[in-house]
Amino acid sequence: MIANRTLIGHKCDNVIKAYAELAGISIREAFDVFYKSNLYIEITCGISDMHCRSDGYLAEELQLEVNRAKNRL
Repeated sequence: MIANRTLIGHKCDNVIKAYAELAGISIREAFDVFYKSNLYIEITCGISDMHCRSDGYLAEELQLEVNRAKNRL
């Protein structure tokens, strides 16, 4: 299912804010991380209805993605 673009925009905004708080980084840093992530693609493309998940859950998923990427280096 593809959600309304306005809904997706608000979801992305909320996830960025939640991730910044979770990771203890600035909104700008969180913005950069989020828009380069696979999670962003999943949300905007409607994969697994990720946009239906809570902001906190998605922030934690983004943290896991970041940690996995760091471990690959």
